[in-house]
Amino acid sequence: MTDAFDAKAFLATCSTHPGVYRMFDDSAKLLYVGKAKNLKKRLSSYFRSTGLAPKTAALVARIHSIELTITGSETEALLLEQTLIKEWRPPYNILLRDDKSYPYVHLSAGEFPRLALHRGSKKAKGRYFGPYPSALAIRESLNLLEKVFQVRQCEDSYFANRSRPCLQYQIKRCKAPCVGLVSEAEYAEDVRHSVMFLEGRSQALSQELSSQMEAAAQQLDFEQAAQLRDQIAMLRRVQDQQHMEGEQGDADVLAVQVSPGGACVNILTVRQGRVLGGKSHFPQMGIEETPEDILSAFIAQYYLGHAERDLPAEIIVSHPGDELELLEDALREVRGKALSIRAKVRGQRARWLSLAQTNAEQALQARLASRAQLSSRFIALAEALELETLPQRLECFDISHSSGEATVASCVVMSVEGPIKSDYRRFNIEGVAAGDDYGAMRQALERRLKRLQKGEGKWPDILLVDGGKGQLNMAREVLAELAITDLPLLGVAKGETRKPGFETLYLDTADNAFTLPADSPALHLIQQVRDEAHRFAITGHRAARGKARRTSKLEDIPGVGPKRRRELLKHFGGLQELSRASSEEISKAPGISKKLAEQIYAALHSE
Repeated sequence: MTDAFDAKAFLATCSTHPGVYRMFDDSAKLLYVGKAKNLKKRLSSYFRSTGLAPKTAALVARIHSIELTITGSETEALLLEQTLIKEWRPPYNILLRDDKSYPYVHLSAGEFPRLALHRGSKKAKGRYFGPYPSALAIRESLNLLEKVFQVRQCEDSYFANRSRPCLQYQIKRCKAPCVGLVSEAEYAEDVRHSVMFLEGRSQALSQELSSQMEAAAQQLDFEQAAQLRDQIAMLRRVQDQQHMEGEQGDADVLAVQVSPGGACVNILTVRQGRVLGGKSHFPQMGIEETPEDILSAFIAQYYLGHAERDLPAEIIVSHPGDELELLEDALREVRGKALSIRAKVRGQRARWLSLAQTNAEQALQARLASRAQLSSRFIALAEALELETLPQRLECFDISHSSGEATVASCVVMSVEGPIKSDYRRFNIEGVAAGDDYGAMRQALERRLKRLQKGEGKWPDILLVDGGKGQLNMAREVLAELAITDLPLLGVAKGETRKPGFETLYLDTADNAFTLPADSPALHLIQQVRDEAHRFAITGHRAARGKARRTSKLEDIPGVGPKRRRELLKHFGGLQELSRASSEEISKAPGISKKLAEQIYAALHSE
């Protein structure tokens, strides 16, 4: 507790009503947001003389002021608390880092509907199935449906401009409705069967297909009977893997595992009695450390913090908590639908919970093992470079291009926690001669370091440059020009064999060259960061190169703006088909005159 905060005087006037409290430090930074049924009673617990947990004591020591908001009920306090946590992300609260919405399967509207993965708002017409725990779970379902019922999954623009069947038809994963090789009635039947599968009615679907197979066999239509037999066999295999016999209903199963190094909450998604998969979350630890408190905080933030998230009728949890009843009431109020949170379950639900607990335990062990290994590598690097303090943040730069085309520089960041992907940056290099890697690296470093000097981002403890003496000397020039003198610079050059383990390292100057043993943890860390920078640069370069090759010729034609480019590509189904068209065929596209068609044709066929 700071001298500036008089806890006794504050508590003397503190309200006993339910509400939310916000704790600030001496710089007015929000430290923690909490709720209470009785504000005075809850806040008094922070300022007792003994019995505080270390993290709570650290929080109290930084308190400079506390602000209160009175609410009408504890439920209102819970909802306000989650709103404030989501907006301000205080450091002493449990924070859910993975903020992505769960994906769905979207069945579009129209004569020949399409099945596709969907994230975000559900504005498009059609039906949505889910949510699924991950995109991988959806792709597995779509892959099965593609094999069994052959409902199309191609983009609508691609579908509308086909003149002959594509490869999916050849490998029997689509019936080519784009060119009329399947009737609307037959396709509608395949869509209906797909919907039955997505709704979880696999047993009824298998029985229906079995009846159709017997009818086809009686009519001596053995080819149709064989197709139905294969469909049933594939569905049976999925049922063996996913369907829980005798159980139905929708549920989210949450299990928490806590250790001194962190916490993991695993969510197992069950829909219509089928386990669709699971996903592990690793929330940033706050002052709540018991499994019950972590699980309650996670449920509140995961569901109440995202009004668009769909809720099942049942949430099964691994640990009972005092706030489960409050959370249940709040979720019912916000969602307007029946819901129960249960900690004691039997039968198949107990087996679901056991599976989620096993996943949480294994995921946390793997994460902690990975973190411990990474920490040892940072320690080894500090020893190898003879640094006085342990580095906490590394930044590595790399360049990628194809013969000077679409040059992209990457900057990746690694900490003792692992890659910090939110801090990754790409730089599209402009105004530099093709193939000039030194000039490209100079531009990327200047842009990055100037932003850091302006306070945009955190400074690295070590700056890595992928390259030999030339890149190192160029980086030194940039640091000198920007008057940066206290940033260690490490150059990484491939050895003569260009194989991992034979790298030559340069610390600050080209004269200070050294190597590390191939089994050195420090070298492994350097290789890991360098390879990540290389991967990130190549990914950006390929995207930039692909975009340039797809659109650059059209963008350079006077009179062809975004709308006409879009209409042209839509009319012909892509740039490749447009390039094959004659000027007369191009003139038939919407909004294209004969004169403009000749200009487009000439531009597309110029050297």
